[in-house]
Amino acid sequence: MLNLKDEQLIRNHSYINGSWHSSESQLEVVNPATGNLVTKVADATPKEAELTVKSAKDALSSWSQKSANERAGLMRNWFNLMMQHQDDLALILTLEQGKPLAEAKGEIAYGASYIEWFAEEGKRLYGDTIPALANDKRIVVIKQPVGVVASITPWNFPNAMIARKAAAALAAGCTFVGRPASQTPLSALAMAELAERAGIPAGVFNIVVSNDAIGVGKVLTQHPDIAKFTFTGSTPVGKRLIEQCATTVKKVSMELGGNAPFIVFDDADIDAAVQGALLSKYRNAGQTCVCTNRIFVQKNVKAEFIQKFTEAVKKLTVGNGLEEGINIGPMISKQAVAGVDELVKQSVAQGANIAIGGSRSEEGECFYQPTILTDVTNDMPVAQNEIFGPVSPIIGFESEQQVISMANDTEFGLAAYFYSRDVGRVWRVAEALDFGMVGVNEGIISNAAAPFGGVKASGNGREGSKYGLEDYTEIKYLCMGGI
Repeated sequence: MLNLKDEQLIRNHSYINGSWHSSESQLEVVNPATGNLVTKVADATPKEAELTVKSAKDALSSWSQKSANERAGLMRNWFNLMMQHQDDLALILTLEQGKPLAEAKGEIAYGASYIEWFAEEGKRLYGDTIPALANDKRIVVIKQPVGVVASITPWNFPNAMIARKAAAALAAGCTFVGRPASQTPLSALAMAELAERAGIPAGVFNIVVSNDAIGVGKVLTQHPDIAKFTFTGSTPVGKRLIEQCATTVKKVSMELGGNAPFIVFDDADIDAAVQGALLSKYRNAGQTCVCTNRIFVQKNVKAEFIQKFTEAVKKLTVGNGLEEGINIGPMISKQAVAGVDELVKQSVAQGANIAIGGSRSEEGECFYQPTILTDVTNDMPVAQNEIFGPVSPIIGFESEQQVISMANDTEFGLAAYFYSRDVGRVWRVAEALDFGMVGVNEGIISNAAAPFGGVKASGNGREGSKYGLEDYTEIKYLCMGGI
């Protein structure tokens, strides 16, 4: 019915200890583009979440004792299967999340790249020897897996968000319990099916699907057998989860909200800046934590940028992600559309002007028109809040110091972008921006080799790169005497 080449990739039950578990109740997975039911999935309870934790704990010893090379081989199998089934996985993702099929295929490759990367990086989890203060002693530092890892991930990247957490955890020798967003559980369950086919042992990679966010969340944050908790989502929810983790002093990593500035200086390549802003802003209908939220343009190139950017945005096509030629799919829900529409209306009431768009799309109740707002000030709602939709507020500025101050005027600190061809300015601005990641003349910055994460209210810890692997380890110091 779903036109998959491999229908076994649609799974309707949580994956616990190598088995598919049914539940008394079910939750519905709905295609946001059409409102049609995709399928129903068993709705797990906190009791089943506790069973999942026990399974991961039981599997920890044998998995952590495998050599890094053995773990890498199994993870390589997993990566290969994901790429072999890329088309089916992309179709599943688009059906439950809505993004255009080409974007979905890109996400599958992006998620799989973390499994490939960490499979190899796990072989290089080096320790240290430290010169001792006495000749009869030796100081050795080793890195060991932190233990059972639990995660809660959002709906906007239902494959990649789990992949980049689970890949690092498994490579470090940890076992993993994941709770995907209840709107988009099918991508995670398909990953579990392929993990099993890859030979990853029972209990090592587990997925528990539940509508009971509070009950299951308490298990994953407060269970004493979970050593680390990792979350991607909003800052308010992240703060509550950190508080819950404090009861058992867990290691936590948080990838939270963003309010990314995109700065265009007067010496920038304007055509390149337009393309960078287009990619950064409108990918996934603006529903990404690192997407551009505020566009700052130096005043003597502002008119040129707005003209070219508007022309580019006019060419974007809104519609069902399964159709050919679609650039922007639906937002995740009609409530999300209402929230974006309210931010636009509030800002227009305060003096912003609509250059293009500015209202709901005729495509359906979950669609919003790609929008550009001009004459925006940095204190307007669209500048002070994470929009999480296809809306571009454009703000003018005079000087380098002024725009740095405006860009940093936010509680968030995830990603920032700027375009300039002045090498001195590149270093000054990159170092002055108070964000964890900075794209310089580049609108797409995330990849498996680079550390992904933010500062301030955007969270802590890193995903990807060698730093992301170390987040799933504990350092142990060995003092050897009597030598």
